[in-house]
Amino acid sequence: CAVKAAHVLSEIAKNEQMKKPCIEADLVPTLIPLLESTDQEMLLHSGRAIGRICYDNRDLQEELVKVGVIPSLVRILTDYAESEPLVHVALLALYNLADLDSAKEALSMTKVAEQLVKQLRRAESHERLEIVFEVLQALAENDALKVQLVEAGVPEVLSEILLRLHGSSQAQDTCIVKAASDLIVSLLLGGKKGTVTGQIHKESISKTSPIVFLTSLTCWVLPLSSDGNCLRMIQLGIIHQLLDLLEKHVHSGDTSVQQAALSALQNLAVPVVSKVQMLEEGIAERIEALLRSESPPVQSKLLGTLRMLADGQADAAEILGQDPLLLNRLVQWCNVSDHSGLCGEAHRLLASILQHNRSLEVVKAIQAAQGVKHLVSMTTSEHAVMQNEALNALAIASAIDLETLEDSFKESQLVQSLHKLLKDDNTSPEVKYNSMGLLCRLLNSGDLRQEIEKDKIKDTLERLCSHSNANVVKEAITTLQVLRGET
Repeated sequence: CAVKAAHVLSEIAKNEQMKKPCIEADLVPTLIPLLESTDQEMLLHSGRAIGRICYDNRDLQEELVKVGVIPSLVRILTDYAESEPLVHVALLALYNLADLDSAKEALSMTKVAEQLVKQLRRAESHERLEIVFEVLQALAENDALKVQLVEAGVPEVLSEILLRLHGSSQAQDTCIVKAASDLIVSLLLGGKKGTVTGQIHKESISKTSPIVFLTSLTCWVLPLSSDGNCLRMIQLGIIHQLLDLLEKHVHSGDTSVQQAALSALQNLAVPVVSKVQMLEEGIAERIEALLRSESPPVQSKLLGTLRMLADGQADAAEILGQDPLLLNRLVQWCNVSDHSGLCGEAHRLLASILQHNRSLEVVKAIQAAQGVKHLVSMTTSEHAVMQNEALNALAIASAIDLETLEDSFKESQLVQSLHKLLKDDNTSPEVKYNSMGLLCRLLNSGDLRQEIEKDKIKDTLERLCSHSNANVVKEAITTLQVLRGET
């Protein structure tokens, strides 16, 4: 009758009011030995009864750990890994006990990590994944268990889940992606519940393949809404860990690791507070030193990271804008027609340096490197965002030192390019607006004014005075006034 009695008790214990009588009758100590049974039905009912009686009762839970329930739960996971009901009971029990320090210590003496990896691989439902994640998250707070989980391959399995679900728009999948990436950060960076705390767990990182670590880190950083989390990661030293990996794999030629590290760096560099901290730690110089990589996709991401760092940071832009070696390489890459990504990033970084520094020295350095003609060619890009970046950069440079740039503008036919943009009906209103803003700057040069008058831009400006966009109309009127010498 023992199996039936355990079944009855498991049903009785569902009722909150019946838990106390069960405890007073010493049913828990009576049920615990039944967890050593080989009868699966007995294990199921006794496990459910114990779990329901002890739920939310910390004293009883501590007593369970003390009398040795942890090895029994791990044995159930090991011996009956294919039994969905028994696995569910064992996981629920571990979930309820895992917050106890005594339970973590007891679990560190078992092979629970291997069994949890098995269950991660077998899990087909979101509910099952979530409960395993919760158990793992609690265990990851213990250093000994953290290393065991990494050695058992938990980050690799989590990374597979991330890659499988990445890009899904379903709410449940999004929750799983967030939970998985939080968990990897917990294992490798000492994080907890979506935040970054503690220290970088270097032993765990060293036992995880770089691509798994970086892919997971990138997935975790992307949805971050807290600038403080990014800053905390930087303060913990994760940036230098990423750069160390980069330097190592630039030599080995493993571009997948390089690109994953750079994706993480770019995302970490988005918040302003992160840029400041990264620049103070000399990150720009370390990234710049990696430009010796011969892989165009990696070079492109390196330039994108530098551009992200320079965004809104005059000091960073000045460092980059006065480095002749970097500027010469940028000009070389502006000519690489068979690698459009690299070519585009080189153009954008040149424009960004001018936009965010605005110093005479930087203007002269870019002019000396023959970068001005590439900014002029950028105004005719097929992408409006690049056109606007180029137009704004050239307008800033013209306001700083038009005399130095005058010859380059004439050689690269800037006036003619601007006229084409103004005449083309497909040019966006913002590009037309910025083109006229640059024209106003150019009218301060006698030679360029002559070119503007010769090219009959006045007629085009008059037509734009009846444009459908109010800002374009306003700027056309202003530019005509400047052209006529009225203002």
